[in-house]
Amino acid sequence: MIANWQRHVRSSPRAQDTTTALLLFAVSFPGSLYVATGSPDPAAPWWTAALLSCVSCAALLFHRDHPRSALALTTAAAVTSAAQGRLLTVLSLGPLMVALYSFALRTEHNALRRSNAFGVAALLMTTELIAGPADRPLDLKTVGPAAWVLMPTALGSAVRLRRAYLDAVRARAEHAERTREEEARRRVAEERLRIARELHDVTAQHLALANAQAGTLAHLLRGQPDQVHKILADLATTTSAALRELKDTVGLLRHEGTEDTADTTEGTEGTSSPTAPGLARLADLTASFRSAGLDVTVSTEGEPRQLTPAADLTAFRIVQEALTNVTKHATAKAARVRLAYAHDRLTLTVADDGGTIGSAPPTPPVPGGGFGLVGMRERAQSVGGRLRAGPRPGGGFEVRAELPLGETALTIRETASAIRSRPGAKPPSAARPSST
Repeated sequence: MIANWQRHVRSSPRAQDTTTALLLFAVSFPGSLYVATGSPDPAAPWWTAALLSCVSCAALLFHRDHPRSALALTTAAAVTSAAQGRLLTVLSLGPLMVALYSFALRTEHNALRRSNAFGVAALLMTTELIAGPADRPLDLKTVGPAAWVLMPTALGSAVRLRRAYLDAVRARAEHAERTREEEARRRVAEERLRIARELHDVTAQHLALANAQAGTLAHLLRGQPDQVHKILADLATTTSAALRELKDTVGLLRHEGTEDTADTTEGTEGTSSPTAPGLARLADLTASFRSAGLDVTVSTEGEPRQLTPAADLTAFRIVQEALTNVTKHATAKAARVRLAYAHDRLTLTVADDGGTIGSAPPTPPVPGGGFGLVGMRERAQSVGGRLRAGPRPGGGFEVRAELPLGETALTIRETASAIRSRPGAKPPSAARPSST
């Protein structure tokens, strides 16, 4: 029975307030009957003390919802008891002390809490000085009431500040956890996009070349069987290169360093790994397309400058993807690659002068299409550059990318990384369809 009552009290605020009021009445009523040694008995009968204690304790039943009203009633009861000549003790002021604690705990404004506490203390001391027996010690009239009033106010304020501090700590912890989760999701999304771009660029070129060489082989079997052996050799070279580059790419993606996965895999594009392709392999790239029937010419303007590893890989992949699109979608037999070096950027242009089958790849991606144009734009943006692609006025299709060089590229990339890592920053969207 007692255990059930204890559980009910702990779970019910109303039961807690009722129990508190009953306990306080049990001590405040006898305490209000106490008088100092040598002081005459108060003129008021005992039942007035019981009534005042009952009213004061009953006011505590609604101190949670109406702390100001509870404080006003308990203060009025205490002042009335002092006016009747009764001594204000810690027992008789118990309900007032609980009301002051509750008021300080539930009031936001510091000035309001202090003004109410000092006002109640001044009112009680004044009443004691005026209505209290003349032979009562001065400290019982002043120091005692002031101490019993200010102490619960200070305690309530301290508990309120403690709760506010714990709430702020909890909010910061939740925010940090949410930020970590968002950052983890963002890094996972970026890594998935980067892996998708790498695998797409590796497989798309070699499969497109193999498809073109297989078509040429089928054509030559009907009219020029003496050239079949050369095409077969080129096809074997293409498939061997595809397997080798796919193996290198997967090896880079599976590499584990001392840092976290996102940082390690990001190094695939940002470090000078010997297996990471760059513009130094541009001649081999164009030669592979020539074996598939696409004549590629490369021109350079300005003084060639050293690119960052990330920009070097990005430039190579853009050329690779653009030439693959020409092989897959265009009727042109020739393409031009132009590298224009300026003071702070490299302008990369890949163009063909033939028409496309049907029409040029649409600027808005077609649902269900490929990911080539989207991948090229994302690569350019990842190093602080930009890319434009579209039909040429004289026919054909052109891809134009501008990539920053040197310190400019590093600064732009660091700024972009800082922006992406901000709390609340949206992770990169999933790969969107586009023409390939």
